[in-house]
Amino acid sequence: MIHQYKLGGYNIVLDICSGAVHVVDEVAYDIIARFLDGSREDILAAMAKQHPHIPAADIAECYDQIAALKEDGQLFAPDTFEPMAGHLKAKTSGVIKALCLHIAHTCNLNCSYCFASQGKYHGDRAVMSFEVGKQALDFLVANSGSRRNLEVDFFGGEPLMNFDVVKQLVAYARSIEKDAGKNFRFTLTTNGVLIDDDVIDFANREMSNVVLSLDGRREIHDRFRVDYAGNGSWDKIVPKFQQLVKARGGKNYYMRGTFTHANPDFLEDIKTMLDLGFNELSMEPVVCAPGDPSELTEEDLPVILDQYEKLAELMLERDKAGKPFTFYHYMIDLSGGPCIYKRISGCG
Repeated sequence: MIHQYKLGGYNIVLDICSGAVHVVDEVAYDIIARFLDGSREDILAAMAKQHPHIPAADIAECYDQIAALKEDGQLFAPDTFEPMAGHLKAKTSGVIKALCLHIAHTCNLNCSYCFASQGKYHGDRAVMSFEVGKQALDFLVANSGSRRNLEVDFFGGEPLMNFDVVKQLVAYARSIEKDAGKNFRFTLTTNGVLIDDDVIDFANREMSNVVLSLDGRREIHDRFRVDYAGNGSWDKIVPKFQQLVKARGGKNYYMRGTFTHANPDFLEDIKTMLDLGFNELSMEPVVCAPGDPSELTEEDLPVILDQYEKLAELMLERDKAGKPFTFYHYMIDLSGGPCIYKRISGCG
């Protein structure tokens, strides 16, 4: 499988199955795009018309170099993991390594774009009991096979509305993990309203990661992320997020934003997050019902695509200036690529 794109003046070709990354000229880029669709003669003739200023001999040499790369397994490489897929999937069938615990089906914000229906998931407001959470953790341990590292995400709604049970479940997991031969890694996803010193101390002690919901610019954030009185939450949560991130040493957290029809120019929100001192960032497209006012439209798409390219340019600029930041969806291992299981399952 080949993926081709242009960015920053470069013509880039990714050979997905081999992991090879090629930076090529225009002729090579165009030949690769046609390479599997025609004969050598047909492609050379097409390239001669497309690039009349390039000598025919140079075009032919370029074609032969691409053919050599294919022969060497660096272009159009076969998926060597495909024959293993069934065996590896069967081997891990029934093995569970992670849980997302909906610790609270309720929320203290009233975000109109919320995919979880303001945390209720189209049901009744409720919080999870310790007993139910304990059964979930026992189930995870019992069905995790030989996996040592287990992951649990405390989610909602707003999980801090059931913080006592979060603490009880973490304590229970710590009490059983050694005898079970397991290691629990916890994540907390929060809108920040209820963050206080106790939450910060606990999160820094027990949470491998904390996901913090912030949509960026004050006017964008407060457009949707409001309380039940209609008041925006930006001024309330930003200082708390800054306090928590500082206490974590600026690591092991993510600012998680949502972009909608109101802000397809989401790079401006990322810049706001950076100005606030946050360097571990994620920005996700809204998930909502068709016809919702926040729904992204076809007209938004060119803006969004442009924003992703400008985001890459901003990351390069800041990296060169010694001010790097992480964007979750751009975390790609260019040396090893996705793990085997992700490759065969299509994840990543």
